[in-house]
Amino acid sequence: MLLADLAAYRYLYMEQEFGICRVAIAPIRALGSDRAEIASQLLFGDEVEVLEKVEGWWRVKSLYEGYEGWVDFRQLGGLGSERQPESDIAYLAPTGLQNVLTAEDGSTYYLLTGSTLPNYLDGTCSIGNQIFQVGFEPLQVDFSNPQGDMETLSRFFVNAPYLWGGRTLFGIDCSGFVQIVHKLMGIKLLRDASQQAQEGALVDFLAAAQLGDVAFFDNAEGKITHVGILLSNKEIIHSSAKVKIDPIDDQGIFNKELNKYTHKLRIIKRFR
Repeated sequence: MLLADLAAYRYLYMEQEFGICRVAIAPIRALGSDRAEIASQLLFGDEVEVLEKVEGWWRVKSLYEGYEGWVDFRQLGGLGSERQPESDIAYLAPTGLQNVLTAEDGSTYYLLTGSTLPNYLDGTCSIGNQIFQVGFEPLQVDFSNPQGDMETLSRFFVNAPYLWGGRTLFGIDCSGFVQIVHKLMGIKLLRDASQQAQEGALVDFLAAAQLGDVAFFDNAEGKITHVGILLSNKEIIHSSAKVKIDPIDDQGIFNKELNKYTHKLRIIKRFR
């Protein structure tokens, strides 16, 4: 049996199993190895479906965005055949650096902005049988009624370093930045820039763009490779080396440090 056939066999005949990220950040890797490329990250409270198990590495699919990759199974908890009940309401860790959970054994977890609090109720959340005391006021978002201050949420990440596959203040890539800011407003976006570009309503011209519109950029082959959030039709906040604000015009993003255009504008989308 070919390896691809074996993987498909395992998936088809494995009992459906779900889990939740139980650490602050869990890398999603391209392969089941600590040396493999980090393709994305799970944050505390992110739900996954388990697709395949190979020793200590499990191939999972994030239920928030459908992203697939390999995770060390020890970073998952709440495993079982049933997923969390679906709801438009979510409780998230807000912008800030004091998002602390306390476990039953007295140990602490420091959550990153945008992390989900599973089963939140009256100051506690839980994963399986483990209960955590929430030491901060959660951000309640309603995915059926998005709202929030896009500019303030975006500017919170200014100077966060660029990290391929990153989704946090301590390392974030361009599409991860756009995704997490929208999550804080109650808007679900897919993970990669090329996927995000297929969503939303088209804005015909940069001159018609508004605060919060999302600009996408392509390479010489026409592939979408970069994305950022417009603060106006003259400025964009995006992750390139770090999260920063640069001027933009119909040609693209102009980098003052390099004194040249670095990203060619392709399309603009509106998600609100």
